[in-house]
Amino acid sequence: MPDIVSPSAVSTTQDAAIAAALGGRSVVLVGMMGAGKSTIGRRLSVRLALPFLDADVEIEAAAGMSIPDIFESRGEADFRDGEVRVIARLLDSGPAVIATGGGAVMRQETRDRIRAKAVSIWLKVDTDVIMRRVKRRSDRPLLQTADPEATVERLIREREPVYGQADATVWSRDVPHEKIVDECLGALYEKLCAGRAIQSGGSLGVSS
Repeated sequence: MPDIVSPSAVSTTQDAAIAAALGGRSVVLVGMMGAGKSTIGRRLSVRLALPFLDADVEIEAAAGMSIPDIFESRGEADFRDGEVRVIARLLDSGPAVIATGGGAVMRQETRDRIRAKAVSIWLKVDTDVIMRRVKRRSDRPLLQTADPEATVERLIREREPVYGQADATVWSRDVPHEKIVDECLGALYEKLCAGRAIQSGGSLGVSS
C-alpha cells in the first residue's frame, strides 16, 4: 500500500523549496490599497520563515509621523522620495516578505531595485472590493476626494500596466486569507521551482 502524504506535508515541502530557491531575494507584494498586501504578507512570511516588513510602517517610523500627516505637511512628492529610500533600505536588509504601498512601483528606481533583489507578486483587486475594504478608513490620503470610487478607478487605470510587470499575479478577493496565501505560494513555486526560474529577479524594472 502506497504511503499517504498529508496536504500539510506537501505544503511544508513546497514552502521549503520556495525559500531555498529564493536564495537571498525577497518577496515583494505590489498592488492597490485594500489589496491585502499586509495581511497576506504576514501570513506568507510565516510560511516561508522570513521576516515581514511593511513599507508604510517603516516610512512612518523613519519620518516620525503618520502617512496622512506626511502628505499634509510635506506633500506627496516628499512622501514618494522617502518611500524610495525606505524600500531601498528594506531590499538591502536581507531576504524578507515586503508589502509596498500602492504607488511605490510607479517610481522607476524602485522597480529596478525590486527586479534586482526580489520576486514580485501583484495582488490584483477589483474596485468594488477595494471600496468595501477601505470605505470606513480615514488613513488613505489619496481617497480624500469628492468621489473616492472615481479616484480608485483612475488609479487602477494608471497603475495596472506597471503592476502587470510583476513576476506573478494573484487575484485578491473575499475568500479565506489562507487561500490567497496558498495561491501566492503556488505562483512562486511555478516561477522558481518548476523549470521556469525567474531571471535576474523578474520584470518590474521594465519601464511602462
